Amino acid sequence: MVSNQWSVLITDHWPLLRKEVKHLKKAVLITGGCGFIGSNFIRHMRKTHPELHLINLDKLSYSGNPENLKALKDDPYYRFVHGDITDEHLVWSLLQENRIQALVHFAAESHVDRSISGPKVFVQTNIVGTHVLLDRAMQYWTDTLSREPSFRFVHISTDEIYGTLGKNGSFSEESPFRPNSPYAATKAAADLLVRAYFETYGLPTLIVRPSNNYGPYQFPEKFIPLMITNLIEAKCVPIYGQGLNIRDWIFVTDTCRAVDRIMDRGKPGEVYNVGGETEKLNIDVARYLLAFFGKDEFFLSFVADRPGHDLRYALNNSKIQAQLDWKPTVAFPEGIQLTVAWYQANEWWWRPLKEKLTKESKGFWSVS
Repeated sequence: MVSNQWSVLITDHWPLLRKEVKHLKKAVLITGGCGFIGSNFIRHMRKTHPELHLINLDKLSYSGNPENLKALKDDPYYRFVHGDITDEHLVWSLLQENRIQALVHFAAESHVDRSISGPKVFVQTNIVGTHVLLDRAMQYWTDTLSREPSFRFVHISTDEIYGTLGKNGSFSEESPFRPNSPYAATKAAADLLVRAYFETYGLPTLIVRPSNNYGPYQFPEKFIPLMITNLIEAKCVPIYGQGLNIRDWIFVTDTCRAVDRIMDRGKPGEVYNVGGETEKLNIDVARYLLAFFGKDEFFLSFVADRPGHDLRYALNNSKIQAQLDWKPTVAFPEGIQLTVAWYQANEWWWRPLKEKLTKESKGFWSVS
């Protein structure tokens, strides 16, 4: 429920505001744009909205890779800024200097394994960083834009904030938060901060909760690219426990379309689930890829399960389908084929990253 005068103002006038936003020349600030989903989103926006100026603020932590966007290096509508979202002065200057009309917040520490071994950096980036962005955006929206109703703060969350499901059912946007990893807990905290800035101050925020993404440019410690690159190298693929955990897979371009649609048509203050509607056991995904590469189950390597490993995720897409007319379009077989082809054609991109991961040996990706 909307609980303050600013929220009521935005909600009551939303149909008119959507028409106004189309006529504004926009500059969009994107955080974490050198990461997996962020870089795919930037490429999507350059293709579908060539009139927009895109400013990419990225710290270039271990998974941020400027090579993801090297094709845009000389693009006059794209600018990369190397910096930290916790840097208040930098965030403020980028908002002011570029007359930002929307902020899309992808930047996050996101690997569950890493959050278990070192949660502090997750708290700093996912909670403190999100607060800095909200605080600076709020002041900018109020002082510089005079509370311009078309401004948007789009926060990219995760289905993991809901916790785990049993064999049946799915999460709606109203499901309670029950995060089971430090990563999920920090993302849940960030969601609550975003909600608070809408309810308390009227900042026009939107929250996007996608399911498990896969596709080109995904860091090779994650499940699907790890398996693909290991099989290219004729190595075993590691499986936690017995591989009975279930994930809802979505191809990254579908997520990018959803974020774009939500930024353009979403109602301020709302949350939107973005599920792939493709639930699969981890072991079944592994077997699918083994078959794709013509390998047998000799290449499966079962490893000790990680602490607090959620059994199943599944998202209910009814809201985004009904309100924004969005649904996933890339079927799992097609998405896997596209993803495998990309990793086969771009060994220059992932081999150096795999070598670095092997030296770190901080996760199950080191299985040989």
